[in-house]
Amino acid sequence: MENKFLTFIRPYLSFIDNGHLYRKPFSWLYTIIAILNLILPIFILIRAIDSRIFKSSGEFIAVFIIVWIIIAFASWISFQLWWDRKSKIIDTSGEGDEFVATPVFSHLIQTVGEWLGTWLAIVGFGSALFTTLILGDKGYFLSRQIGLDFLQSGVLQIILMPVYGFLIIVFARFLAEQFRALASIANNTKNK
Repeated sequence: MENKFLTFIRPYLSFIDNGHLYRKPFSWLYTIIAILNLILPIFILIRAIDSRIFKSSGEFIAVFIIVWIIIAFASWISFQLWWDRKSKIIDTSGEGDEFVATPVFSHLIQTVGEWLGTWLAIVGFGSALFTTLILGDKGYFLSRQIGLDFLQSGVLQIILMPVYGFLIIVFARFLAEQFRALASIANNTKNK
């Protein structure tokens, strides 16, 4: 029996089933995260001003400015990464695919990994390098003042931060590809 009272929900169900319910909001989420990456250096600058970093010694001020420029650069790269990926998430599944949420979630895992690994490699390496060269063991105080306690100084950190970033990118990509492969196999098996 096809009457309007019993079938008016079909457009909504179609919206859920074809994946638009998942892809479009994730695209909006990517846009928000991209914009937050642009705001991050401003937030860090405000936090540094509130913690009176510009009343510190000249070497602390110089290192803060260098580290802040590195953070601003990494944030600009991060903005571009999220901005680029927001349009690509729309294409994660095709019309008629039964498994549509898994590719979207997989794309999110991959993008978060790319973002976190890139940001950590750039900011971790750059801040460790300059705080070690200029501040030595006092570099810890700078990272505490700007609210990024995980950023440490030392030769080991200079070496490890890019390695950590690379491993995060690879691991996130591996996980994302596993989820995508599973969804692809399931979608292709259904179509045969």
